[in-house]
Amino acid sequence: MKLKMKAPLITGAVLCALTAQSAFAAIALDRTRVIYNGSQKSISLNVSNENKQLPYLAQGWIEDAKGDKITSPLTVLPPVQRIEPGAKSQVKVQGLPAAAQLPQDRESLFYFNLREIPPRSEKPNTLQIALQTRIKLFYRPKALETASGDTPWQEQITLTKQGDRYEVNNPTSYFVTLVDAKASAKGESAKEFEPLMVEPKGKSVLKAGVSALGNSPVLTYINDYGARPQLQFSCSGNSCTATPVNKTH
Repeated sequence: MKLKMKAPLITGAVLCALTAQSAFAAIALDRTRVIYNGSQKSISLNVSNENKQLPYLAQGWIEDAKGDKITSPLTVLPPVQRIEPGAKSQVKVQGLPAAAQLPQDRESLFYFNLREIPPRSEKPNTLQIALQTRIKLFYRPKALETASGDTPWQEQITLTKQGDRYEVNNPTSYFVTLVDAKASAKGESAKEFEPLMVEPKGKSVLKAGVSALGNSPVLTYINDYGARPQLQFSCSGNSCTATPVNKTH
């Protein structure tokens, strides 16, 4: 999974954005998503400076689901820190009392941002780029916290045929992120498919049509750990239910 990154130009008047693998960044994060359980007061994320010659500043902040920067009900501590060449550190996502006002019957979506700021160059006319990593942060109320042995809630999603499209129905209290769609487990990805995230108790339509996915589509989702399990759907009429691919053999 590619992390969304932005690259503001530090010297110069032009701003640009790019998408890159985290390997290109000096400041690296240890995960591709954050699950903040409501029973926790805070959660620590591991960060490291992959540059072995130069120190970097790491600046962190939280955005809400609309992409607006916020300081409550979650905040980042420290907001800025210096990480020496090749060194490791931690950044903390801290819950504030206002977190108790978030919905307690479903997850809430935020975004965690981490920007690397390079040291000022002593060379004239130098263009410096600061890469920014942006990943999803899910606030999961205490009543919805899951254990490692629990059946994945993603298995509860269903599909409904609507003409030449499948509508994804998410009856759960959790966000479901779908990153691939195929007509068979070992087949090629449907060309029209676009990754999508279905909100709790929500619905969304797949871009790939029924004609491309057939009557037994296979969808790939991302779990809490960044893994990508597959779900095989079996359709009866216009309704389709899911079974994990690894349990069908």
